Amino acid sequence: MTTRWTQGALFVLGSLWALPMTALGLALGAGTLLLGARVSISDGALVFSRFRFFSKGALTLGQVILHTGQSLDEPTLTYHCAAFGGDECVRIGSHERAHVYQTMALGVLFLPLYFLHGGISHKNRFEQAADRYARTGSGWWPYGQ
Repeated sequence: MTTRWTQGALFVLGSLWALPMTALGLALGAGTLLLGARVSISDGALVFSRFRFFSKGALTLGQVILHTGQSLDEPTLTYHCAAFGGDECVRIGSHERAHVYQTMALGVLFLPLYFLHGGISHKNRFEQAADRYARTGSGWWPYGQ
């Protein structure tokens, strides 16, 4: 059982470990503010909504979420349904929060490992874990499930 102090210390350490990725996300997000993006805090991250550099969805870099929509409360298809059909949706913010946790645990190793496991794909264990977390509220860690 972890104490509040332990949780706080782990949050700070994870934030520092993810800082290079967060800095990249901040640079990309800040560059879109003049183009109409809006900034808020949600799901353990700084969120740039109405991000216009890709067509639809969200991208998490450290503790920054770049989102094309208006709100992280929007539903999105799971990666499995997007690949094979179906209508199971999850809250996009919950899915992206899993990626925030993954980056806080893996730091700069997150992106290389993410792409090593297939990038943006239903086969990627990071995306499977993020969908699992968004559906159930647990299981964000991509290994050992």
